Amino acid sequence: MEEAARRGLSQRPGAYAPKGPFECDLRGVTGTVTCFDRRDLGLLLLRLGTGGVLAAHGAQKLFGWFGGGGLSGTGEAMESMGYAPGRASAAAAGLAEAGGGTLLALGLATPAAGAAAAGAMAGASAVHAPNGFFAQSGGYEHAASLGLAAAGLAVTGPGRISLDHAMGHTVDRGWMVPVALAGTAAATLAVVGARYARVRRQQEGEQGELFDEEGVAHGS
Repeated sequence: MEEAARRGLSQRPGAYAPKGPFECDLRGVTGTVTCFDRRDLGLLLLRLGTGGVLAAHGAQKLFGWFGGGGLSGTGEAMESMGYAPGRASAAAAGLAEAGGGTLLALGLATPAAGAAAAGAMAGASAVHAPNGFFAQSGGYEHAASLGLAAAGLAVTGPGRISLDHAMGHTVDRGWMVPVALAGTAAATLAVVGARYARVRRQQEGEQGELFDEEGVAHGS
C-alpha cells in the first residue's frame, strides 16, 4: 500500500492477483503500474553486458572460439603464468567464466554465478597486477572491472527480469550470497597463493642459474 501511495494510486480491495512471475500484486490498487522498473532494466543491461563478455572469454578458453587458444593453447599459457597443471587450470577458469557469465546473463543462480566469475577474474588480476592498474600497460583494470561487476550482481541480485525471479528465487536465497562469496574467496586465495609460491620458486631458480653462469664465466 505504501508503494501505491508513493505512486499516487488509489486503493481498492481485491482489485487484482498476479498470474505469472512477471506480474505485479495489484490487490488493493487501481491505476497503471509496471511489473518492473528502471532498476530491473539497469540490472538486466549490466547482467547481459558483464555476463556476455565473461561467457565469450570462457568460450575462448574452452572451445577456441573467437580466436581463443582452446584448452591446449590456454593450458600452455596458464602453465607459463604459474597456474599448474595448465590444462586443468584452463578448464576451471573457462568453466567459471563461460558458466558464470551465461548464468549471470540469464539471471539464474546469481549468487553462485557471480561468485564464480569474480573468482576467475581475481585469478586473472593476480597475473596482471605487476603491470599496474591500467589495461594499456597490461594491468588488471579489465579483469578487476568484470570481477567487481560480477560480485556486485551476486550481492544485489538479478532483478525481476530474470530466471531467478521467474523460478521464485529457489537458487537465489539470501544466505547463498555470503556462502558463495566466502567459498570462492577461500578457493581463490589458495589457488593464487600456490601460483605465487610457484612463480617465486621459478624466479629464484632462474637467478641461481644466472649466478652459476656468471661464476663460471669469471672463473674461466
